Amino acid sequence: MRRDRRVKLVATIGPASESEEMLEKLFDAGVDVFRINMSHASHDLASELYARIRRISDRRKHPIGILGDLQGPKFRLGAFEGEKVMLPIGSTFTFDRTDSIGSDARVFLPHPQIFEAVEPGHTLLLDDGKLRMRVTEASADKIVADVEVGGPLASRKGISLPDTLLPVGPLTDKDRVDLSFLLELGVDWIALSFVQRGQDVLDAREIVGDKAAIMVKVEKPQAIDDLNAIIAAADGFMVARGDLGVEMPIEKVPGLQKKITRKARAAGKPVVVATQMLESMISSPVPTRAEVSDVATAVFEGADAVMLSAESAVGKYPVEAIQMMDRIAIEVENDKGYEAILYAWHTEPQPTAADAIAAAAHAIADTVHLSAIVCYTATGSTALRVARERPGLPVIGLTPVAETAHRLAVVWGLHSVILEKDPDSVTKMVQQACRIAYEKGFVKAGEGILITGGVPLGQSGTTNLIRIAFVDENGEAQASG
Repeated sequence: MRRDRRVKLVATIGPASESEEMLEKLFDAGVDVFRINMSHASHDLASELYARIRRISDRRKHPIGILGDLQGPKFRLGAFEGEKVMLPIGSTFTFDRTDSIGSDARVFLPHPQIFEAVEPGHTLLLDDGKLRMRVTEASADKIVADVEVGGPLASRKGISLPDTLLPVGPLTDKDRVDLSFLLELGVDWIALSFVQRGQDVLDAREIVGDKAAIMVKVEKPQAIDDLNAIIAAADGFMVARGDLGVEMPIEKVPGLQKKITRKARAAGKPVVVATQMLESMISSPVPTRAEVSDVATAVFEGADAVMLSAESAVGKYPVEAIQMMDRIAIEVENDKGYEAILYAWHTEPQPTAADAIAAAAHAIADTVHLSAIVCYTATGSTALRVARERPGLPVIGLTPVAETAHRLAVVWGLHSVILEKDPDSVTKMVQQACRIAYEKGFVKAGEGILITGGVPLGQSGTTNLIRIAFVDENGEAQASG
């Protein structure tokens, strides 16, 4: 089967969507990648979800990506007497390391890393940013802060520190156990939370290796400061606008979304825009006009994918939410102004042979008015480079490596097909590409395709060949050059 859009759809699995029947309905509605959130899923449930998705993929003969999302560090307060206190503006509040019931003057903070790193002048955000404090005094066992934005504060609410570079990596003990499990399970992508610097990604890479691709969730202000190093180290990105909007002024998030999307596109690495995209559809069968515009903006910017969270995990209308995302994306991609906006910011090819071939493939396909670009790829790098150019025609990735096909499911404009084996000659390569493009409905008799591959055949990292072929009425190669 093929999709009629280029942007991909990611859906989070939860109680509303975890049955195999519902997962298949979501796939039919348009889902390309399913997200398993390890903040809520047990290992037994994650294992069963993985098996269900793979069965659907096998039945439909269509690669489906699976994203395992690690929880990351969570910083929470201790308990208050009566479970809640009121903190007025202008009052002084203390966080300490004494494990006792808190009051409207102090509370236990069970995270020594915060005491090590916080400094006077730093901002503290509590309960998803509803309360804000400014640190006036910091030591190894006490933090004193003035309340700048007050209100009720309940037990065990979260605390964020947007100004503080915390001496913690993105992997907690729980995350390491979950990561080992997910890698053994065989998920395609690992979403890494709480990344602050490029080194965090490199540290995770030592564990992950080549067993999965790493998708960094950009959700910390410190990550923006080291964004270039993070982009160099990661395989993909998620703009986690919820957490980012808590720790930074919310009006900065749209600009950061554009910045991250452009930098990821320039690097040829997929970027997913996430959080609150169709939030009202958790309880309503239709979204707000503002939400529709939000999704459309991400599509216009050339994001590889847009993601649903609670809408598909616990919402009343998971299928309708995916169908709405699908319709919005198709409408935007058919808009007369779409290409002008998409190409307003051009990505320069990197000085490599593979990048030169990808750029040439785009230019040739446009000049000759071909119907599709077909990429033979083992690792997915060739297909990623071609997709980075955002060509105005379908890109088909042919690979004998199932893991590669699954990982490419999140990439803009890519339709992956798993081969039994690589062809053993250029002639067979051209014939196979024409037949698959014809059978999948990407090309009609008399139309042409562009084929990229590598010689010697079957070796990764050898993309050095371009062929043009036209398809006859039987779906065979009519001519090539």
